[in-house]
This record gives sequence, C-alpha cells and structure tokens, in this order.
Amino acid sequence: MRVIDHIRNSAGSTAFSFEILPPLKGNDIERVYAIVDKLREFDPKYINITSHRSEIEYRENPDGTIVKNKVKKRPGTVAIASAVQNKYGITAVPHIICKGFTRDETEYALIDLNFLGIHDLLLLQGDAKGPDKSTDPRVVNLHASDLQAQVNDFNRGLYHDGLRFEPNATPFSYGMACYPEKHEAAPNMESDLRHAKAKVDAGADYLVTQMFFDNEKYYSFVERARAAGITVPIIPGIKPVVTRSQLTVLPRVFRSDIPEPFAAELRKCATDEQAREVGVEWCIAQCRDLMAHGVPSIHFYTLMATDSVRRIAREIY
Repeated sequence: MRVIDHIRNSAGSTAFSFEILPPLKGNDIERVYAIVDKLREFDPKYINITSHRSEIEYRENPDGTIVKNKVKKRPGTVAIASAVQNKYGITAVPHIICKGFTRDETEYALIDLNFLGIHDLLLLQGDAKGPDKSTDPRVVNLHASDLQAQVNDFNRGLYHDGLRFEPNATPFSYGMACYPEKHEAAPNMESDLRHAKAKVDAGADYLVTQMFFDNEKYYSFVERARAAGITVPIIPGIKPVVTRSQLTVLPRVFRSDIPEPFAAELRKCATDEQAREVGVEWCIAQCRDLMAHGVPSIHFYTLMATDSVRRIAREIY
C-alpha cells in the first residue's frame, strides 16, 4: 500500500511513521533492525530511509602526506529499504536526493527500486555541504523540482537522456518537504508557499514538514497552505530533543525555533539525561496537541532519539 493510501486510511486516528539512517560504512544492518524492532509495536505505516552524499575526508599516509578522498559514510539506502520492506512487510520510503548524485545515478536507483518492488519515495534537495559532481543541469538535478521532473518522466516511460521505454506497471508515488518556518533559501513565506504548491501541482502526493517545536507555527503554515490551494496531507515531522547542545544546534542547523518555555526548561538541565526527560515531556505534549487537532499522521525523526520516540509512542498510541 502506498504512503498516501496509509495516510488517507487513517481517518479517525493518527498514523505513526519514523525515519532511520543507514549504518555507518563498516557496520551491518542489524543496527537498523534493532531500531525497527524497538518501534514496530506501534504499528508504523511506513519507514523512511535517509540518503547521504559523499563527504570529503583527509587521511594521512605513512609517509606523512595528506590525501583528500571522497567517502560515502552511510551507503545502502536502496538495499536497506528493500531489506526492511521484505523483513517486516512495512512500506519502505527511501529518500532520493539531488545533492551529490547525478541524474544517471538517480535513474539507476529508480530502476533498482522498481525491481525490488519499492514504489514510494521522498524527494529532497539534500544537504548542500559536500563535493558536487557538476553544476550542469544535464548531468545533475540542481533542485528538488528538477528531481521531481525526472521521476515524473520515468513514470511516463522517459529516461533522462530522452530515450523511451515501456512505463513500469506501478509508477512511483512520492512525498516532498515543506517548511513551516520557511526554507533558509526562500526570501519570504509567500515565495516558499509558491514552491510548495508547485511541488503539489507537479505530482507530490503529500508534504512532510521540517522538524518544528512550536505547533502554532505548523497550524499557521497549514492554514496558509490551504488558502494557497494546497490540498494534500501535510504531515508534521517531529523530533524529541535528547541533549543540552541541541538547544542551540537544532535552531542553527534546521532553522527551527525552540519556544521560550521549552528553551527555559532545557537551560535548567545540568546533564543530557535531564535534557532528554524534558525533551520527552515536551514532545508528548506536542504530539497530543497535534492529535487533538486531527493530524492524519506524525512522522518522527529518530536520529539519536530512538528510545525517546519509543517512550513517546507508548504514551500517545
């Protein structure tokens, strides 16, 4: 069943889903299974698997010279999506990103995913940090909208080089990102909403938000999106705070404001354990409020937070 079908079929309840990272290179998939095993009791409707571009790494040779290498630290998005979907029977949603990947690499990922019976995607621009293979739009997708166009063409039976093929029996269904507190590159919220509506008009089945900690900003965004003509589900993306440092790191990296009542409680914490407790309490209250407002699904970002997400899910599901 497609993600959009899971969301639509959740009428009267709030679907549960979460995101996992591929293990670091050199680690095995049991780390992924351990996360799923901790959370599957809450009946996740789908599981996202993130995708990561190569990074620059400097290594010292025995002779003292320094060598610069490109290293993909978290490979395996397609393989892990297949393993999770086959092992658990839960819809897997691999992230497909622009940054760090060529159009050719994206096309082969789509071919492999179709072979593996995975037809749900989350399309993203991806992290801007790292080595770019090209700036030529014939070689790479520069924006999420370009990536979306490539997936749409593939669904219609058109390779990125213009050659045609018989369209696959099951086309890809996909969601895309939105930003209740505005994308960092957008000059204003009106511009950001135009981009969000363009994604939907071009075929996005749903939107999932960047993490936020103030529900009022989500409600305001949804209201403005509906007024702009965006009718697809807008899924709140939620992350529990688990360390004291995230009080400053998360707003800086993700441009997500932390409300002063929450920030004040985090400032009182002397240890990460105390911050984790405050984060769980805030997230439970946040999720209960979202559910009371009838959101069809809540999507959890689990990086460093699997145990917190489990505690939260036990309280709200």
